[in-house]
Amino acid sequence: MGSRYNDLNREELLRLLEARDRRDATRFGLVWEANEVARDKALNNDFVALDLLPELSVGNAPWRNLIIEGDNYDVLRYLRMTFSGRVKCILIDPPYNTGNSDFIYNDRFVDKEHAWRHSMWLEYMYQRLTLARDLLAEDGVILVHINEEEVDRLGCLMDRVFPGRKVAKFVWRTRSGARVSKDYFVSVDHEYVLCYANKGFKFAGSAKSFADYSNPDNDPRGDWANFNLTKGQSYKDRPRSYYPIQHPATGVWYPCNPDRVWAYSSEARIKPGQRLVGKSMEQVIKEDKVLWPKDDKTVVYRSLADLTAAIEAGTAPRHLRPGLSELDFWVGKQIGFGMPRYKMHKSELDAAHNPLSSWLASAAEKDTADTTGDGSAVLQVGYTAEGASLLTAMLGTKDFSYPKPLSLVQALVQQTTKPGDIVLDFFGGSGTTAHAVLAQNA
Repeated sequence: MGSRYNDLNREELLRLLEARDRRDATRFGLVWEANEVARDKALNNDFVALDLLPELSVGNAPWRNLIIEGDNYDVLRYLRMTFSGRVKCILIDPPYNTGNSDFIYNDRFVDKEHAWRHSMWLEYMYQRLTLARDLLAEDGVILVHINEEEVDRLGCLMDRVFPGRKVAKFVWRTRSGARVSKDYFVSVDHEYVLCYANKGFKFAGSAKSFADYSNPDNDPRGDWANFNLTKGQSYKDRPRSYYPIQHPATGVWYPCNPDRVWAYSSEARIKPGQRLVGKSMEQVIKEDKVLWPKDDKTVVYRSLADLTAAIEAGTAPRHLRPGLSELDFWVGKQIGFGMPRYKMHKSELDAAHNPLSSWLASAAEKDTADTTGDGSAVLQVGYTAEGASLLTAMLGTKDFSYPKPLSLVQALVQQTTKPGDIVLDFFGGSGTTAHAVLAQNA
């Protein structure tokens, strides 16, 4: 053994070797240089008590807000005794380990040339995240800001600390201009927020707009909207959902789009022994849930040759194409040119909110829209310039580099918490999380 192990006794050396044997036996995943004995000693080190400063306190106990000054590892050990299982949201902005004097380990800056820079950072984060994990409530969530430098390693680390609890990787643009790499001619202007949560957690999302819902035909089932009756899969992907349907009142037949099959399977296409999950198209038609084209143009082809000629000339209904099987089915039938749609009643909706998108857009990128094309809610957040301007206005200095915009942190707090929940930030920095909580309370 080298000199770095001289301070370990026999039992500690055996403990270290056993831990590394276990680690080496499961090479899949993230591996970093760590001293398990030193890790255990740090966890079980002398307890650090907290002192109350009455002269800085506002009002009487119990206080709604706490500011704790100290080493965050010691503070987390203390909080684990008093707040275990009670914290709804942990939102942290740790050092990014860029090698630009942003990461202090044992009171020394770790620069880019340090041989164990990444291992030291991972061990530093691992010790704090394992303590933070015990603080989360049953429906708790942790959100960690990170940049390109360590996002992949941090993701693997959090997979280990929070196994099976990954929720999302949010992406947000940090600036309006472009920071172009001269070596590779690519602009990397995005950072990330990694989200892991316990099973009971859900984002708030955004309230759905029901502006498109109305009841022009006095349907006793209430307001409804005109929705697509197809889904984004081809007839090769979903052959059971590719079939013709017929308007029961007019007898007009409608071909299925080969590129977007019907959203419901047909009872006629079910093989012996199989069963449908959910409604069949026959049931949907019987329940008067199909919006049939009005005043639709129709055509009848008297022979397969006539149909084939019309397809080749481009005058046939658009979903009848060369090479499709069962074209002879359409000979002699009245075929509609339109496309049936679905009558979606408001009462059918699973939730009154849109799910949250993992893309965080700036106001300039998103303008006034608040959802993507798939209906998910997009949070509108600012750039780091917003955070810098706010701090300068409040403190008159620029002591904090690239502070997070208040709009970003407040949006995350708003999405993850409700009144009465506890929010924790153990990398306080310029206090943006505390500011966001106060702003949200206001």
